[in-house]
Amino acid sequence: MDDIVKQAMAKWPNVPHCYGWLALDARGGWRMRDEAAQRADAAGDKLTNPALVGFINRNYGHDERGNWYFQNGPQRVYVNLEATPFIARTDPQQGLVLQTGQALAQIEHVYLSDAGAVLFQAGEIVAQLDDRDVAQVLGKLQLDGQAASDEAVMAWLENGAGKLALPWNGKAYDVERIGSSDLPQRFGFNQLPTP
Repeated sequence: MDDIVKQAMAKWPNVPHCYGWLALDARGGWRMRDEAAQRADAAGDKLTNPALVGFINRNYGHDERGNWYFQNGPQRVYVNLEATPFIARTDPQQGLVLQTGQALAQIEHVYLSDAGAVLFQAGEIVAQLDDRDVAQVLGKLQLDGQAASDEAVMAWLENGAGKLALPWNGKAYDVERIGSSDLPQRFGFNQLPTP
């Protein structure tokens, strides 16, 4: 967390929290949701200013209830999550990089959802893969040690027969099936924080 944020929190400890105004989309974009966007249940405007996006990334955290927020000075701005608290992209040098710019080097688990989303877990970080990188990663899957066709992956999602694995950075990770609706409870996060 930035020092200026810590100082503001100490100076103004009782600033009310903000809900519904900031969102993280499934491609790792921060979205500002003004009143019109909230009323229309729209995604909101994508934030593109590098300084602002960097500030949000450095001051992004969660509370004990699994609500993710951006600490904006003394105010917590809770984040609506389209998918998971982190979104990963593939990177030629680092393997996987989160929307915060942090490398996701120590993968512990790989999941494939019933909706076809690829998810990675490392400690308390759970990151859905940006959909623009899914085809590349799915093309690496192996079923029972052989390259897995799209049809074989779909059959595995339906009936779970065989061992699906993802070779990644010199290690093979067993892939687990997971229901999309089970993600928040399984990983302890709230997609739509409320007061």
